[in-house]
Amino acid sequence: MDGIDMKGISHFAVGVAAASCFPAAITAAENGNPLYFILGGVFGLLPDTIDFKFYRFFYRHHAEVTPDPLNPNPQQIADAVADAIENAVSANKPFRIRLNTIRIGADLWQRYTLKFNLIAKCVEVKMGAIVDTGGTPTKPEPQNTITAIAPLKADVRLDYLAETNIDIFEGPIFEMTPDKDGYIIPQFIPWHRQWSHSFLVGMIFAMPAWFLWDSVAAFVIIAAYSAHVAVDQLGYMGSSLFWPLTRRRTPGLKLQHSGAAFPNFCAVWLSCLLIFQNVSRSIPLSTLRISPTMITLWAAIIPFIAIKAIRRWIH
Repeated sequence: MDGIDMKGISHFAVGVAAASCFPAAITAAENGNPLYFILGGVFGLLPDTIDFKFYRFFYRHHAEVTPDPLNPNPQQIADAVADAIENAVSANKPFRIRLNTIRIGADLWQRYTLKFNLIAKCVEVKMGAIVDTGGTPTKPEPQNTITAIAPLKADVRLDYLAETNIDIFEGPIFEMTPDKDGYIIPQFIPWHRQWSHSFLVGMIFAMPAWFLWDSVAAFVIIAAYSAHVAVDQLGYMGSSLFWPLTRRRTPGLKLQHSGAAFPNFCAVWLSCLLIFQNVSRSIPLSTLRISPTMITLWAAIIPFIAIKAIRRWIH
């Protein structure tokens, strides 16, 4: 599937950077106690760990589509998605459907694309290239591939991308959710970024730390957990920021595709710069120290402008 989340190393780096913002954490590390930095890394990773390692295995669905790997039928997929939306309308409650991937070899998968065409009010499914487990096409995408179309019997409102590539590992679940305005919202992998990606849940996790360790540990957990949620919010999917007060995902800012290489590189690099700056504050005044302004200018702004220019020139 398309990249949907920041990489683990990015969230780990962001969590450690959040911990470095607390002088007590740096002092403890200098004295041989890395607890606060460990907590930052662990709780920077925890929201996605909960979802992908645990919660998704307990999430149920109502219907499932398994295309024939020898003769995949895109019309079967399109009709099933349209039927799921119709079921949500008729029952006036969420209906979940899993779209399985098409594995055609030990390291080969048949990609297909699902698109919600709001203008034509239909679902479109098109077979794509043969890809390996890394998502790299091994053969050119076939020309003149027929696009299967299934009309929609309800108005659809999107809170994620209109088009989704489905290729490797297990397929996604879509939850067709009726809203109060009469629209159906196809929620992509609804088990992800729900209760686990809430600022309030981060506070709940911090409570035991306050009693088991101290207040610094609690605030490090809150900061690292919240940093994960905030970074994810820059993408397209969004998160349920204040669960359990609201269970609906707040749409992302759509500034980046979370799984793309450049945003992940930026997250790790900026986290390293923040850690460097915070740690340098504890160095004696007699030692050379670089100001935050100089770090931002020479290690962040100028390199990123140069990289953007090079990428634009290459493309």
